[in-house]
Amino acid sequence: MQNQTTPPIQQLLTRLWQHINPKRRTQFGLLLILMILTSFAEVISISAVLPFLGVLTTPEWIFQKKAAQPLIQALELTNPQQLLLPLTIIFCIAVVIAGIMRMVLLWINARLSFAIGADLGISIYRRTLYQPYAVHCASNSSEVITGIANKANTVINSAIMPILTLVSSSIMLAVILFVLLTVNPIITLATFGGFGLIYGIIISLTRKRLVTSSNHIAHESIQVIKSLQEGLGGIRDVLIDGTQNIYCQTYRNADLLLRRSQSNNYFISYGPRYGIEALGMLLIVLLAYALAQQNDGFAQTLPILGALALGAQRLLPVMQQSYAAWSQLRGGQASLQDTLTLLEQPLPAYATQTITQLLPFQHQITLQNLTFRYSADLPWVLQNINLTIPKGSRIGFMGITGSGKSTLIDIIMGLLEPTAGTLAIDDQIITIENHRSWQQHIAHVPQDIFLSDSTVAENIAFGIPQPKIDWQRVKLAAQQAQIAASIESWPDKYQTIVGERGIRLSGGQRQRIGIARALYKQADVIVFDEATSALDTDTEQAVMKAIEEISDNITMIIIAHRLTTLKNCTQIVELENGTIKRIDTIKVQAIIGDTVTI
Repeated sequence: MQNQTTPPIQQLLTRLWQHINPKRRTQFGLLLILMILTSFAEVISISAVLPFLGVLTTPEWIFQKKAAQPLIQALELTNPQQLLLPLTIIFCIAVVIAGIMRMVLLWINARLSFAIGADLGISIYRRTLYQPYAVHCASNSSEVITGIANKANTVINSAIMPILTLVSSSIMLAVILFVLLTVNPIITLATFGGFGLIYGIIISLTRKRLVTSSNHIAHESIQVIKSLQEGLGGIRDVLIDGTQNIYCQTYRNADLLLRRSQSNNYFISYGPRYGIEALGMLLIVLLAYALAQQNDGFAQTLPILGALALGAQRLLPVMQQSYAAWSQLRGGQASLQDTLTLLEQPLPAYATQTITQLLPFQHQITLQNLTFRYSADLPWVLQNINLTIPKGSRIGFMGITGSGKSTLIDIIMGLLEPTAGTLAIDDQIITIENHRSWQQHIAHVPQDIFLSDSTVAENIAFGIPQPKIDWQRVKLAAQQAQIAASIESWPDKYQTIVGERGIRLSGGQRQRIGIARALYKQADVIVFDEATSALDTDTEQAVMKAIEEISDNITMIIIAHRLTTLKNCTQIVELENGTIKRIDTIKVQAIIGDTVTI
């Protein structure tokens, strides 16, 4: 997923903006207004310190100011000392309002950022689920899971929140600087111009390091998930082979580099703060000393010094926030690129359409000159397949591993598009536009049944919300799959939790639940891909007999190696090297274990 070169951050942010829905954009606009109001509240709190400190040191000077006359007249004050209480109250109110508005701004920033993150995560998951089966075959699940679970969060912390912080800090910076310039422009320009120069030097020195760490974070986060999936997914083989140390070392190598890169970015983002704060304190002390040497004395300069000190106390964190936000943007640049790649997966037209009716299927499935390969640089898997499957027939596919059986079945089920040739249902060719209407006819029972960590009933009615489960259909499907007796002997019956991937069930029980799942769908085409391999012969025959008795209109397509599974098929198709070797009616001449002579 990760690219060799990452586009400029401005281009990535433009692409990200296109994936933010109109509602969130409106909220951004309202948030911008709040940022401006908060900035003015900060200005008021800084401006209020001048008269407050002035009335503490030289109340007569403040009492004679023209700007103070409206307040003096409104309160009918006659003594300069009487200004202390109202100015104290005004200063306190200004500080409290500014603090409350900063907290509200922070709260809304966080809520909006994580709401957008949720939108993006949902969009990535939706777009991924709607990708064609061939795309999933070519994708690494670790990259996809990391993109959905981790990198969407990275976008929140390394893109959305830093952008909001940059915008808020820029507005605050401009407004506070404007106020301080009116107090003492020379000292303000010299002081904060110096701070800006220091941050500029730091940015130029750390830019490449941030990009390098960003690439490491994007890559190693995938490797961490991959090592976890492989180690835990193959835990039986890991325990048998004693390869725990190998998987631990793989995880350790990826996780250490990931954490080291994250720590580098963190230090680069927040380390300069302490040096800048120390430098700011030194400048304030030097400024106080210089102002104290002036002829008008320290009392006259204290209000100016207080305003500059309060301004610095507000401005330095704002400058640090801006720098940290920029560092986070640069540090998450590669992960943002990976996330955008997932967000920009095309959605098929049917994703926004409701399937109103099934594709008519009254007569036959036809494969004509069908040829397939997964990509132009890979060999042909199927070549010139011509086959007709009448509705209601039982057709079996045989062939050695790699002969193309499963790929052919995937094409019949509409999961893969033929590279050449056609798949037609009653002479209607299946395309990307109508394949979902065809798939409504199909139920699939694979060899490796996926079971979710939920109840038996939820696994039989797979994908159906629990309140909408038809319990009569669940029980009927379980009976037809020859597992109802086992389920009803368990204490929780159909509410029994099967465990992750059905780990609490035997292989035969998992397969029968998979068969029950297909029967619950009540489809008229059922595909069995080695679906009864884990069943004993008697159970397999009972299952197949129960299915055959459901309806003569059900078309059964079976991949199997055991003759007993195929003995009731109306025809057998034997594949070899991606072509049809022969089509025959089955006649059992000898059965020795799994060795079959036809």
